[in-house]
Amino acid sequence: MNTTRPMVMRDLRATFDEQGYVILPAFLEPEVVDGAHAAMEQLVEREAARLVAAGRIADPFSGASFETRLALLYADRPDEAPKNFRPELHLAGLFPLFFHPHLLDLVETFLGGEIRLYPNYTARPKLPDHAPTRVLWHQDGGYTSGEVAGLRMVNVWTPLVPVHVENGCMQFVPGTHRLGPVPHEPREHYLEIREDVLAEYVSRAVAIEMDPGDVVLFHNLLFHQGLPNRSQTIRWSLDWRYQDATQPTLRAENGHIARSHREPAAAVQSAAEWAQRSFG
Repeated sequence: MNTTRPMVMRDLRATFDEQGYVILPAFLEPEVVDGAHAAMEQLVEREAARLVAAGRIADPFSGASFETRLALLYADRPDEAPKNFRPELHLAGLFPLFFHPHLLDLVETFLGGEIRLYPNYTARPKLPDHAPTRVLWHQDGGYTSGEVAGLRMVNVWTPLVPVHVENGCMQFVPGTHRLGPVPHEPREHYLEIREDVLAEYVSRAVAIEMDPGDVVLFHNLLFHQGLPNRSQTIRWSLDWRYQDATQPTLRAENGHIARSHREPAAAVQSAAEWAQRSFG
């Protein structure tokens, strides 16, 4: 299923360096997507069981679709719905995604043979018309210290449902990664690039519409946002980051070694091992 094999790696890298991102269509095998999908269903089932046990809801909506169930669980209290899942992602079904060998092959061309799964891997259920899950224009580096410009990282994003403008796909401003870190200001739920900085570039934004199995790699200083979800279903996606493991994370957490030529045994070896690890 890997469509990058015919691509010239030099062209892939050149596109990334110029635009700040590259889309890999149909990159993930169906079984990898299915495993991630099943893992998200596990999380929703846990939410349903917790709410029923607490007496918060009577109906767990067991027959509802993946695209609607979490929203139904929180229909009466949407502001309490989870914005994301992070520590909960140590599920066996996500090992083939985060530690995908062909994906790590690609990342190795950017970062070298010592690769860390950075401690910021996230599942995002963007509910319909749900302000807390609206991600504003930002650079991921805006959430880290001023040393972020020196971190060698590659961001990865993939949807579990088709994503388009109506249900809140991402937007990128090509080439803005070359500006370096820019000023951000705090908003209610997220940071946002300062208005006077953003105004010069936002007209160049492009919509990143994708299907399950597609992957986009992007620079951690690229301007990007998630559009509001104006559909009637949940926009499910996963995002994670790989970092040069010879560098510090600049966080309290150390992440997990995804690949190491120096010490191969240090990398997470199996789905069972991943499920025993923790976010910290």
